[in-house]
Amino acid sequence: MTNSPPRSLITRLGIPPTLAWGYLGLLLFMIGDGVESGYLSPYLADQGIPESRVALLFTVYGIAAGLAAWLSGVLSELWGPRRVMWTGLGIWGAFQTLFLLAAIPLTSYPLMMLAYGLRGLGYPLFAYGFLVWVAGVTPRARLGTAMGWFWFAFTGGLPTLGSLVAGGLIPRIGAYATLWAALVLVAAGGLIALLLIRDDRGARRPGGTGEGPVATLLGSVTILWRNPRVGVGSLVRVINTASQFGFFVIMPLHFTRTVGFSLTQWLHLLSAMFATNIFANLLFGVVGDRFGWRRTIAWFGGAGCALSTLLLFYVPDAAGPDFPLALLVAAFYGATLAGYVPISALVPTLEPKHQGQALAALNLGAGASTFVGPAVVAAFVGPLGVEGVVWIFAGMYAVSCVLTHFLKLPDEPGTADAGAAARRGDAPEGAAAGTAPAPA
Repeated sequence: MTNSPPRSLITRLGIPPTLAWGYLGLLLFMIGDGVESGYLSPYLADQGIPESRVALLFTVYGIAAGLAAWLSGVLSELWGPRRVMWTGLGIWGAFQTLFLLAAIPLTSYPLMMLAYGLRGLGYPLFAYGFLVWVAGVTPRARLGTAMGWFWFAFTGGLPTLGSLVAGGLIPRIGAYATLWAALVLVAAGGLIALLLIRDDRGARRPGGTGEGPVATLLGSVTILWRNPRVGVGSLVRVINTASQFGFFVIMPLHFTRTVGFSLTQWLHLLSAMFATNIFANLLFGVVGDRFGWRRTIAWFGGAGCALSTLLLFYVPDAAGPDFPLALLVAAFYGATLAGYVPISALVPTLEPKHQGQALAALNLGAGASTFVGPAVVAAFVGPLGVEGVVWIFAGMYAVSCVLTHFLKLPDEPGTADAGAAARRGDAPEGAAAGTAPAPA
């Protein structure tokens, strides 16, 4: 990482050179976190846990993840991102161990709720702590691309390669042992990131506001109405992946029990879905820097997801277990989810003096999606069925398309960026290359 040619290549790719090991560590961590995503729901159902209780378990997990996602931005301002990431790694490892050693062997639902629910605090602290780190060191003109690489690593693991690992290991070592393998991957990724990153800006509290802990904590909430555009951006981020986490609950059962696919085929579909997503993350990061962040989010993200969500249900439902056709619509759905990538660059730029607070609000939206999706399923799958739930998610995406048009950045009169933004019909989205944004 210290040789000039590799650093130059990494820089040209849009990756902050000092954080390159962090991207690799994040990828491995999220592979481990994503191992269970395609099969934990039917696995628990096979252990005798009712489907409604499985949905509730996922909802509690999501609530914990939403809280931790918000805290990741707040705590990064108070402690520095590195300490936040260590905390996330420790929580994930401790409660996964409790889940595997006690909750599952005893088939104890209260223990599952405790261990799995609290484990939900782990991955957002690690992943979104790193997101704050990325925002703090990346030149603004390359911020969309750097965020694209972040989501490339994030979704490369959860659930893309994670599901692929599960599909390969379950037939060989069984579903339970595969959950132990996930713990090994998470530990390896966390240690690679935290021991090999040499950027010292992650070890200290970012400068800027000089606010105390209470003011920082409250500011990360009040910013939602102090700057309504940040609040709208957070809501758009909730909608972005709400269907993804809702589908983790219902789609394994729907595709295997109603459509007629095997569990292995479903895991392969899930891997293909998010294999497309990880490369689309890179594409839309670059597209956002050139085409405009708002336009990319609204049309490729909001409108695209509204269409792909419906196709993901209706095409397999009509065609049956036709794997190539299902693969096509799954890949389309995964690609459109990536249309929201530029929001990670847009929202902190809406509040340049309090980027950490803006990122905390955005992370709150990201974490909230992990329980909003399962909560929608838990509330509506009974009365409306899977089809009704899918229509709810499609409607949410249509709403996000409208909301995104209100996320205009502050004008910067008299600057070249403002003129360029006016010519392309968007607010300024980048400073000159090499000019870093205010520390997050």
